[in-house]
Amino acid sequence: MLKIAIIGTGAIAPFHVQAYKKFSDKCKIVALCDIYPDKAKKLADKSNLEVDIYDNHEELLTREDIDLVSVCTPPYTHAEIAINFLNAGKHVVVEKPMASSLEECDAMNDAAARNNKLLSVIAQNRFTTPMMKLKHVLETELMGPIVHTQVDSHWWRGHCYYDLWWRGTWEKEGGGCTLNHAVHHIDIFKWMNGMPSEVTAVMSNTSHDNAEVEDISVAICRYDNGSIAQITSSVIHHGEEQQLIFQGKRARVSVPWKVTASQSKQNGFPEPDRELENQLQKIYEEQPDVKYEGHSGQLLDVMLAIEGKKPLLVDGLQGRQTLELITAIYQSASLGQSVKLPLNEKSPFYTRDGVMKNAIHFYEKKTSVTGFSENEIKAGGTSN
Repeated sequence: MLKIAIIGTGAIAPFHVQAYKKFSDKCKIVALCDIYPDKAKKLADKSNLEVDIYDNHEELLTREDIDLVSVCTPPYTHAEIAINFLNAGKHVVVEKPMASSLEECDAMNDAAARNNKLLSVIAQNRFTTPMMKLKHVLETELMGPIVHTQVDSHWWRGHCYYDLWWRGTWEKEGGGCTLNHAVHHIDIFKWMNGMPSEVTAVMSNTSHDNAEVEDISVAICRYDNGSIAQITSSVIHHGEEQQLIFQGKRARVSVPWKVTASQSKQNGFPEPDRELENQLQKIYEEQPDVKYEGHSGQLLDVMLAIEGKKPLLVDGLQGRQTLELITAIYQSASLGQSVKLPLNEKSPFYTRDGVMKNAIHFYEKKTSVTGFSENEIKAGGTSN
C-alpha cells in the first residue's frame, strides 16, 4: 500500500485526490500540505480524508511512511520541492509545467537518477481515448510521412484571471498561455511527432494589461525532413476550439477525430481515397477505450511503474523536452530570431534568471489577490 502526500491544495489538487481515491487497493493519502493550512483542511473535509495537515513541505521530508508525493504548487516552486522529496527517497509526480527553467528540469532529473526514484510530469491528456487512438493510427504509418501539423491550443480567460498572486509574472508563473495552457497540446504534439530542429515564433499580449506575460503566441517549427508544424497558444479565443491535425502524404487525421485521404487524378487534382479512409477508420475504431482517463490514468501509470509492472509513460526527461520546446518559442519570440534545437546551458533562456532578463515584459502586474473562487476549473484541454 503506497502512502501519498499532496503538496499544494489549490485548484488542481482535487484531481489528484479523486484519482488516488479510485485506487484505494493500491494507495492511501496520508498528508496534505499548503502554505495556507486552512485550504488543506477544507480539501480534506470536502474529500472525506483523514490526513495530517502541514504548512511546510520540509516537515514531511523525514516521514518514512510516505512513498509518493504529488506536487501541485505554482510552477516556480516545483524544482525545490521535487528535489527535496527525491533526495528524501520519495517518488515524485509534479504538475505541469515541470519547472520554471531548463536548468531546474536538469536538476530535477539529476536528483531522480541519483536517488533511483521515479519522477513523472503530469500530461494527463495523453491518457484519453481519442489521444491514444490517434497515437496508434500515426504509428501504423499508413498516412505516409507527416508533412504538416497544426496545433490549436485555443482558450479564453478574462482580465481578472491574472489577478491571482502568482499568475502573470515571468518570475512566479514562468510564462503565459504557451507555458501554462498550451503545454498540454505541445506535449501531445511532440509525443506524436517528435521534436523539431528549429523554431521561429512571435507573441503578444492583446487583452491582459495586468500581466507581464503573453496571452497569444504563434510558432512555426521545422523538421530536418522538411516537415512544418504551426502551434498557436492563446487565452484570447472565444469558443476555446482546440485541435491537432496531422497531414501525411497520403491522408489527414486529427483530434477531434476526422480522417480524409486523397489520391491524384491524371491532371493532379484530388479525388477521395475511400479505401485508405476506411482502413484508417477501422484501425481507429478497433482500438479499445482507455479505462482510466486523465489524472486517474496517469497516476495509475505512476503507481504501476513504482511496482515494477511497466515503464513510465511520462518521465522527467519527456517533461524537460516539452519545456525545451516552449523555451525555444519564448527565446525566438523575445529575441526575434530562429532558434535551433536542442537547447542547453548556452541558451540565454536556460536559467530562470535568464528567462526573466530576456523575455518580453508586456505590462506590469497591477493586482495581486491570494485567491478567488475556482469552482469551474477544468484540468487541461482534451481536444475531443
